[in-house]
Amino acid sequence: MKFGWLKRREVIALLGGLTAAGWPTLVRPQQRAKLPTIGFLGPTTADLPVWRQGVIVFAQRLRELGWIEERTVAIEYRWSDGHSERFPEMAAEFVRLKVDIIVTGGVAVPAAKRATSVIPIVFAVDNDPVGTGLVASLARPGGNVTGLSVQSPDLVGKRLELLREALPALHRLAIMGNVDYAATVQDIQGVQAAGRITWS
Repeated sequence: MKFGWLKRREVIALLGGLTAAGWPTLVRPQQRAKLPTIGFLGPTTADLPVWRQGVIVFAQRLRELGWIEERTVAIEYRWSDGHSERFPEMAAEFVRLKVDIIVTGGVAVPAAKRATSVIPIVFAVDNDPVGTGLVASLARPGGNVTGLSVQSPDLVGKRLELLREALPALHRLAIMGNVDYAATVQDIQGVQAAGRITWS
């Protein structure tokens, strides 16, 4: 008769050996190895549909790659709830927790970069990571920061041209943006520069 993967006599010998060695050692809880930990720094709130869906897709893709939350990987979520002044504090907390990687995006990336030059930082998307100083170049980012770029500054002039075609009577344009976010400042400067162009 077999007991799991052991034969019956092996089980008896194992139990006998445990008894001889002292039964209390069997019931002592084993130290659980620390799971690799991802620090997820949300630049807004978890309730925002785009980020809620993003977290679902993020966890799903991790599972597809064999990383299952609380089994093979731990994820520490932090959300700024729209308060960008909290980013440095949350990034510093990840450093204290010794997370293995920080995943973030948008205005939170510079704060994460200032907090550590050792922990890898992956950003979901940035308008111009080279122009904002997050990476040295797209081909060779260098340092500990990498991610996806939409190269938004290259598109500013084109967007204005399309807007002018759609609204030929347009003479004034107002722009709203977060001036604490370097990419937004770049976009505004690009719009101002392109806005000086006169269309025939």
